[in-house]
Amino acid sequence: MTTSRAEGPADPAPGATARPPTIADVARAAGVSRTTVSHALNNLGKVDPRTRERVKKAAAELGYRPNLRAQRLRRGQARAIALASSMPFAVAGGPSRLGFYMEVAAAAAERALVHDFALVLVPPVQSATGLNSVDIDGAIVVEPEDDDVAVAQLRERGLPYVALGRQVAAEADAPYVDLRAGAVTELLLAHLRAQGARRPALITGASTRHSSVDARAAYARVAEAEGWPPVSATAPEAGGEEAGYACCAALLDEHPETDAVCAMVDAFAVGAVRAIKDSGRGIPDDVMVVTRYDGLRAKTCEPPLTAVDLHLDRAAADAVELLLARLRGDTTPTVLSAPTPTVVPRASSLRTG
Repeated sequence: MTTSRAEGPADPAPGATARPPTIADVARAAGVSRTTVSHALNNLGKVDPRTRERVKKAAAELGYRPNLRAQRLRRGQARAIALASSMPFAVAGGPSRLGFYMEVAAAAAERALVHDFALVLVPPVQSATGLNSVDIDGAIVVEPEDDDVAVAQLRERGLPYVALGRQVAAEADAPYVDLRAGAVTELLLAHLRAQGARRPALITGASTRHSSVDARAAYARVAEAEGWPPVSATAPEAGGEEAGYACCAALLDEHPETDAVCAMVDAFAVGAVRAIKDSGRGIPDDVMVVTRYDGLRAKTCEPPLTAVDLHLDRAAADAVELLLARLRGDTTPTVLSAPTPTVVPRASSLRTG
């Protein structure tokens, strides 16, 4: 007596390499058409739930893997999104390559993969030329400037984007995740006030990013409310730690009574620490130092820097969700707020006396 069974991929000849199973193999094993297999595996059309499960079981048993490239061509989608920024590398990553930008990238990549999208990481360069050469469906722009080159490139290509951080341009209409730069500044200043600061100074980037614009506005409000003489300076972001050093040194020369420095860029804060030490002052007894981003620089500086947990993992994941919603056709301007920021106190601002 002979028995019959559904045919799968033919057994390879001795020494031959087994060919990968195809959609036709899955169809034969499940006893359905190729179209039904395609619909069942891609959750398309109206497929009976029992049939869908039978198809998926057959595909799993055969080890079938769909041709992602073919799927993308049929759908007209790259199934990829980009993470882009015009933020200079000296600020976004720095020598460690593990700064603000890379923390965002890791969280965004993880969330994108949940939705079967790949994340393309575009190096943070001023020209943003990488956006012209990558095959993507849309992008997340990290802290765009007023006249942002990454945004301009995306608009030119007609690609949707969302911003991580408020976009300051007057005509901006893209969804964004609010990183609460003003509230972060107020938190840092409140911490300094509680530690005894009476003449704190502010150092921000010279850019038009929300993290600088909103920080300057918040500092002005708090200084007026507290009766502090406002002392605010800017430095070019591309200068990194050296720019922070030069800016802080000049600030201390002009305002020697300064007893705290709120350097919103972590690279600037590290440079400011060196400038304060070189001036013969002690940290935190003479001058306290705090910064915005609780990253590797803040944690490894000597002394370690008081910083703020911006909850970038959640913010980056929310930005991915906003972008994917836009790719699905939701064009409603949407603003999401990152979780409430929290100060992480460290030795740079904790006075024991």
